[in-house]
Parts: sequence; C-alpha cells; structure tokens
Amino acid sequence: MPLPTHIPAGARLMVRTLDGIDEVTGRQQYRDLIGHVRSWDRATLSITRDPAANGSRPAEEVDIPAERILLLKPIPERARRAGK
Repeated sequence: MPLPTHIPAGARLMVRTLDGIDEVTGRQQYRDLIGHVRSWDRATLSITRDPAANGSRPAEEVDIPAERILLLKPIPERARRAGK
C-alpha cells in the first residue's frame, strides 16, 4: 500500500502492522492499532493508541516505522455513552 505524504494530526486511524511469524502455524501475524495521530514524517507514524473500551488497557504512545505499516484506515470517533 502506498503511504500518504500527509496525515493530519488528530486523525483517528486503524493501523495494521506486521507482527512476525506464528511459531506454531508458520503463518504471518498482524497487529491492528487504533488511535489518534500525533505526527507523521513519512518514516515514522506516531499515534496515541486509544485505551480499551472496557478499561483493561490505558492509552499509550506508539511509534510505528513506515516499513511495518501494511494498511491505514480512517476510523470514526467512538460514540459517547450517556452520562459521560
């Protein structure tokens, strides 16, 4: 996939990356991260990964090398729950 030259800061994306070979099956593994773009310099995508919806994982800052990115997809913001 050709990567874009510009990704606006604050955009919410799903980023699919290569995550190595499964030792048992021998198949390629992938990792999907959803978060908001902090910066993109065409070499590294810096995002703030969204916290898990159930609270099991806090938000975290992640830097992803461009050569590991397989797919970028815009994702809408999460719906806000009543009372929050």
